[in-house]
Amino acid sequence: MTTFQEARAFLLQHRTDYDTAAKGFRWPDPVPFNWALDWFDAELAQSPDSRDRAALWIVDAGSDRETKLSFATLSRRSNQVANFLRAQGLKRGDHLLLLLGNVVPLWETMLAAMKLGVVVIPATTLLTSDELRDRLERGKARAVVATQDQVGKFADLGSEKLVRIVVAATSQQDGWLPFEQAADASETFTPDGPTNADDPMLLYFTSGTTAKPKLVRHSQRSYPVGHLSTMYWLGLQPGDVHLNISSPGWAKHAWSCFFAPWNAGATVFVVNQPRFDAKALLATIGRCGVTTLCAPPTVWRLFIQEKLSAFKVSLREVCGAGEPLNPEVIDQVRTAWGLTIRDGYGQTETAALAGNSPGQKVKIGSMGRPLPGYRVEITDLDGNPTQEGEVTLVLGADRPAGLMQGYQSDDGKLSGADGAIYRSGDVVFRDEEGYLTFVGRTDDVFKSSDYRISPFELESVLLEHEAVAEAAVVPSPDPIRLAIPKAYVLLASGVERTPETALSIYRHLHTRLAPFKRIRKIELVTELPKTISGKIRRVQLRRLEHEDNREDALRGIEFREEEFPELQKVRATGSEN
Repeated sequence: MTTFQEARAFLLQHRTDYDTAAKGFRWPDPVPFNWALDWFDAELAQSPDSRDRAALWIVDAGSDRETKLSFATLSRRSNQVANFLRAQGLKRGDHLLLLLGNVVPLWETMLAAMKLGVVVIPATTLLTSDELRDRLERGKARAVVATQDQVGKFADLGSEKLVRIVVAATSQQDGWLPFEQAADASETFTPDGPTNADDPMLLYFTSGTTAKPKLVRHSQRSYPVGHLSTMYWLGLQPGDVHLNISSPGWAKHAWSCFFAPWNAGATVFVVNQPRFDAKALLATIGRCGVTTLCAPPTVWRLFIQEKLSAFKVSLREVCGAGEPLNPEVIDQVRTAWGLTIRDGYGQTETAALAGNSPGQKVKIGSMGRPLPGYRVEITDLDGNPTQEGEVTLVLGADRPAGLMQGYQSDDGKLSGADGAIYRSGDVVFRDEEGYLTFVGRTDDVFKSSDYRISPFELESVLLEHEAVAEAAVVPSPDPIRLAIPKAYVLLASGVERTPETALSIYRHLHTRLAPFKRIRKIELVTELPKTISGKIRRVQLRRLEHEDNREDALRGIEFREEEFPELQKVRATGSEN
């Protein structure tokens, strides 16, 4: 048994015993290891217990078409793709831009690239030509694999040496090779040599909530082995059918649609919907016997708008990630299904590093405790231990396998994860039992009258109001308090941007927030600035406030607290009664 298998078995054995798992877990030794060859092919695709089990199950809701591929079949097909890519001149260390939706070739190409030692640059199909140009140039891509609808974006991109491969083309695309030619390649693959633990494997472009996207580089160890912690947080077991609602191109898709389920020997379950339909998705979850589910808060909020108790499901574990969940959502799911949504936390730069794992007490609003293998410190700006501060990972001998190699610069050098500690940029509060509660990004938290204000806390209260669909809180300059909390609010469908609506929201806030936290300005807008992955760009709204730019297209109708005399009594007593 390899050290990877031993570490995996230990976490599965102590799946519900957090204390034992946290104390006894050790990351596998960083020895030569190719996860696609040494685990997926040699174990999952060969073992009688798993080889015929569905590794990948895709339901195309628009056409009622379903695709199931076993571990053994995916092993053979990814061998063919690896041989096909090798025939086009790709070799160990080359970079490949992967621009696919949830189609089978995405998983085949990922496995094939790992076997070859080719570095994959995952990308969302929503990228523009300019954004693709940036990924080709800074990512130094040698090849691209894309669907036909993406071909037009490359008309003026890439050199003649760029290997272009198109998936499921309905007509000939000049300069592009059909991906389907891989079916003619040999089903037997022979690697050109051993794969070292620190060989590069993935190059992610971060979503860029505060600046130009950084290049995050992961190794053949950091994500495949590192996501043992994600497997543990999700509570995955061999034979599970796991649905993770995430788009290809982003780290969470690799987390929970690739590495964590297959570390456990579970089925990756995917539902493609032409347009998101909560009711139809819930019905599919029940019909197909999904056992474990992870979804972002946006999806959970849409789920609870349906009558959850009417859907008969086989779910055992339900999780949320991306942003902390609001208590109302957790309560409604628990009432309907008897299951508690377990929050977790990590970054593109890491695997899951904290979470509410199965069997431990869940504190609503908390993202749990550090997961096995992660030594987490909470530090202030000077690196000193504190109760509320930045999530910091201790490196050196305690370096977790799931941490990136570093941020890659244009000259290929790495930084950000090479010292004694790794600073995450995320601020949390740690209670006496070690549970972590998200406060905000280091560049989002601000001071008002010397009080620290967490945008997330205020946004959570705003979202409790029935008229509020989305909200972002930022500091607005104030001559007396330095800054005051201001909310940019996107209203629910059908709600008018009127003084009456603003007053209703203010009344709600005044009964739920302490005076020093109260939002003093509300701007009702028709859109909020977001990254391509859907995260609100608070930095852009902060800039609007700082520059006091009233002409920007993002501006809406502003209502100040002092405009409403009706609020005076609430302000004085904290109650409307």
